[in-house]
Amino acid sequence: MTHLIPIAALLLGSGLLLLAGGLHGLLLPLRGSIEGFSDTALGLLGTGWAIGYVTGCLLTPVIVRRVGHIRTFGVLCSLAAIVMLLNLLFMLPAAWIPLRALSGFCFAGAAMVVESWLNERATPENRGRIFGFYTMINLGATTAGQMLLTTGDPAGFLFFVLGSIIYSTALLPTALSTAAAPMPLAKARLDIRALWRNSPVAVVAVLLVGISNSAFGTLGAVYGRKIGLSVTNIAGMMSLALLAGSLIQIPVGILSDRMDRRVVLIIIAAIGCACGTALSLDGMLTPLMVTLLVTSFGGMIYSMYPVIVAHANDYTPAGEFLKTSGGLLLLYGIGCIIGPLAAALIMSATVPSGLFMVTASAHALIILFAVWRITRRRAIAPELREDFVIMPSVTRFATPETMALDPRAEENFADLDDLARAT
Repeated sequence: MTHLIPIAALLLGSGLLLLAGGLHGLLLPLRGSIEGFSDTALGLLGTGWAIGYVTGCLLTPVIVRRVGHIRTFGVLCSLAAIVMLLNLLFMLPAAWIPLRALSGFCFAGAAMVVESWLNERATPENRGRIFGFYTMINLGATTAGQMLLTTGDPAGFLFFVLGSIIYSTALLPTALSTAAAPMPLAKARLDIRALWRNSPVAVVAVLLVGISNSAFGTLGAVYGRKIGLSVTNIAGMMSLALLAGSLIQIPVGILSDRMDRRVVLIIIAAIGCACGTALSLDGMLTPLMVTLLVTSFGGMIYSMYPVIVAHANDYTPAGEFLKTSGGLLLLYGIGCIIGPLAAALIMSATVPSGLFMVTASAHALIILFAVWRITRRRAIAPELREDFVIMPSVTRFATPETMALDPRAEENFADLDDLARAT
């Protein structure tokens, strides 16, 4: 607690941001489905979010250099609140898609500012604790935001107004913080050649995981509504998937530190593929069976990204953790742009469970490529591997600053001055 009290205001701001983000992210596909939006339009909401989020990760450091951290954070939170109210005023796909992109941009930028403050206050002695507690905040706040939908009717205006209020409230702790101005924000650079040299499996897998996870994160609620689940069941289903993704990372991390991470990735992908295939059996599953399968499915898909990052960093030269992790994050973002649209088109052309046909196909490709790569490169010795670190389950909320806060980043620098120069 002595480490957490000085950053309590920043963690509170982050929690409120994730609370509003969790509510906003689940409310839009549900309300859009109620309003009769097509599956393609709903998928484009996820694509728009991903485009805005990746753009925010790239441009926010430039904005912060011009106007400073506090002004940037205040403007982005205010814009996010305005966007949520505009979603209420203009119930049209043509308005919601660009608004969702703007929301993604604001969310990425605001999260980066909060995380840069946390990174400033972290020391080699407490970085792991701060990162772990921040990960818990991400999970708890996102889950709480989704579960808020069980307290009312998404067909009304209440949740749009409530979400806007929470976005606005999120700027208060940071605006009132007395913490010193943070270091310059970390930049994400995409060097596919370098990433491919380090780990072809990481490059291919992170792109496919982005496709799979974003498709489920955007359209999972739409699938639930189309098969007749209640709002309470849908919110519970999506929240349990997040919780399972966080809890399963613990045994997955232990296992991946002891054996070839590619084998672990194959096992996870195989179970995810099996769950997705079972979920694609329309009309044969009860609501309870759907919830149990989705929980297992979420446990698998949300534990893949940390394994991929750990595997890539096993082969990363010293001092290039941020470069590798930032590049993987951008590749994941590209997958997130593709996934929701591809799944929406399949759902429109086939059945609601077409969503899981897309995820199962992505996981099958991961398995095939990883198996082939095992025959081409021997596993690195366990004593030479980087430690596995649990990461936020909802990877679409991760930013380059999240990677800079990761305790593994500190190990690659002689001191905080080197870290500041590198970021």
